[in-house]
Amino acid sequence: MSDSKDLLAKISGSSSDNEYFLPLPTGYQKGKTKYVIVMGTVMSGLGKGIFSSCLAKLLQDKGLKVAPIKLEGYLNIDSGTLNPFRHGEVFVLDDGMECDMDLGTYERMLDQNLCKQNFATSGQIYNSVLEKERHGDYLGRDVQMIPHVTGEVKMRLRELAVSSDADVVFVEIGGTVGDLENAFYIEAIRELAYEEGPNSCCFVALTYILEPRTLGEQKSKAAQLGIKQLLQLGIQPDIIACRCEHPVTEQARQKMSVFGNVPFERVFSMHDSASIYSIPAMLRDGGLDFEVLRMLKIEDRIKLRHERKEWSRWCDFTDKINKETHEVCIGITGKYTSVRDSYASILNALEHAGIHLASRVRVEWIDTTNVTDANVAEYLKDVDGIIVPGGFGTRGWEGKIACVRYARQNDVPYLGLCLGFQAAVIEFARNVCGISKANSTEVEQDCPNPVISILPEQKKIEGLGGNMRLGGRDIEVKKDTLAWKFFGKVGSVRLRFRHRYEVDPEYITQLEEKGLVFSGKAPNQPIMQILELGEHSFFMGTQSHPELTSRPMRPAPMFVGLVAAARKRKYPDSKMDEPLAVVEKVRSF
Repeated sequence: MSDSKDLLAKISGSSSDNEYFLPLPTGYQKGKTKYVIVMGTVMSGLGKGIFSSCLAKLLQDKGLKVAPIKLEGYLNIDSGTLNPFRHGEVFVLDDGMECDMDLGTYERMLDQNLCKQNFATSGQIYNSVLEKERHGDYLGRDVQMIPHVTGEVKMRLRELAVSSDADVVFVEIGGTVGDLENAFYIEAIRELAYEEGPNSCCFVALTYILEPRTLGEQKSKAAQLGIKQLLQLGIQPDIIACRCEHPVTEQARQKMSVFGNVPFERVFSMHDSASIYSIPAMLRDGGLDFEVLRMLKIEDRIKLRHERKEWSRWCDFTDKINKETHEVCIGITGKYTSVRDSYASILNALEHAGIHLASRVRVEWIDTTNVTDANVAEYLKDVDGIIVPGGFGTRGWEGKIACVRYARQNDVPYLGLCLGFQAAVIEFARNVCGISKANSTEVEQDCPNPVISILPEQKKIEGLGGNMRLGGRDIEVKKDTLAWKFFGKVGSVRLRFRHRYEVDPEYITQLEEKGLVFSGKAPNQPIMQILELGEHSFFMGTQSHPELTSRPMRPAPMFVGLVAAARKRKYPDSKMDEPLAVVEKVRSF
C-alpha cells in the first residue's frame, strides 16, 4: 500500500502513459491536511452549512486550523445573477466573490474572513478545465469527466489546503446526493479518499427523518434510501446527522445505524434549536467532535488550554441567548419579504445585536410595493425601528422613500442599507432641500435631478465600467460624527459593498447645508458611503452592507445602535442607555 501511495505521489498530472491523474499544487503535503465532507440526502435546505460550520468551530476551538469550501452544482460562475426568491441572499466576500449564503454561516460561526477559494461552482470547474484544454495543458489526452473534471475538483480542495495551511478542510456539497449535477463532485471526493489513504477523510451524511403528524411517529425510510444511494456511489458515511423537528428517537437512530452501516454512537440527532449558536454545544455534548478527531487520527494536534479559553468565551455569549428582558419590533421594508433567506445576513445581524442587548428582536415584514405617503403610517404603526435593505430594480421604490420620510419626520430609528442609503438621500433631497424631481437614474434614467447616478468620473476612479463595486473597501470616517464614535473613534473602517450607483457630488454641498451629514466616504474620493442626521434618535444609512461582517461576539455597531434606539423608543419610561453607550458596552464584551 505504501508503495502504491509513493507511486501516486510521483505521477505527473499531464502523463499520457498511465490512467492515473493526480494534479498536486506546489507545496502540498499528503497526510498533513484531513478532509470532512458533508453531503445531504432526502432534500436540500436541511442545514448542511450550519452543521459543517458548527463542527468546524469545535475543531477550531481545539486549536486546529480549519478551512471550509462550498461546492455548488449550478453552472453559474458565481451567485451574483441568482434571484433571491430562488436562492436566498447573495453573500459577498471581502475579495468581491459573490457566493452562496452558506459562506455567511461559515464566516459568522468561525469569525473568519473567507475568499474566492472557499467557493466553487460547476461553472467554475468546467470553465477552468476548458481553459486548460485550450491551452494544451492536457498534452493531447481526450478531456473527460473522469479524470479531468474530477481532478479539477480535487485540485481546488488541495489548493485550499495549501493556501490556508489547514489541519482540516470542511467540504460541503450543495443540494443532495441524488442531484445529477452533483455526481462528479461525489466521484471526486471518492477518488480523494482513495488517493489520500486511510484516516484522511470523514464522510458525513445529513439526512431527514420524517415526522408526519397524522402518524404520530418518526419515519426513517426516506433517510435510509438516501444513505443507500450514497453507498451505491461508493461512499460509506462515517457519521449520519439526522435532521428532525424533535429529538430523533433511539429506535430511528438504530435503524439508520443498521441500514447505513454506521456505529450507533455516530448517528446523531440534529433536531430543531431555538438558535443555531446552540448547536455547537449540542454536537459537543454528543461527542461528535472527538469522534471526528479519532477517525482522522489527529488527537495529538489538540491544544487543550486554547480550547478551554475559546469555549469559555463562546459559552459567555450563548448564556445570553433566550434571556430577553425586552422585545422590539423592527420593520424590514423591501420587496423580497416573502422569502426570508433573501435577508439572512440582516436577520443574523439583528439577532447578534438583540442577544447582546437582552432584547428579542421581532421582525415585521413590509412589502413596499403598495406603500404610499398616504398609507405609510398604517404600515409602520407597530414598528419600533425601520430598515430599508439593499435591492435592485424599481418595484417598491417610492414605497421605500415613503418609509424613510415617515422615519425622519416621526423620529423612528432608521437604518438604510445600500439602496436604503440611496432612498434616504433622495427623500432628504426632495422634502428638505426642495429638489422635487430628485431621483436615481436606476429608477428614472432621464430624471431632471439625478442625485443618485453612475458617474463617469467614478467609473474612471474605480475602473467599474458596467460592473458593480464589490467586496471590502475602506471607508474614511469623519471625526466627531456618530459613525466615528460607533466604530471606536477610528479614522477608517472596512466594510463590504455590492452596488452600482452613487451620490452625485454636485448635490453634496446642497444636502449638507440642509443638515445631512456624510460621515463616511471613500478615501481621497468624493464617493459618499455613510450618512446620518444629528437631531434624531437614530438615523443612519450606509452604501455598504454592514450585516455581512456582523459576528455573534462582534455585532455590527449600526445594528446595535438601531436596536438600542428602538428599545429606548418603545420603553421611554425605563432607564435605557443611549445607543452610543450601548455600542461601547457591547464592544468591550
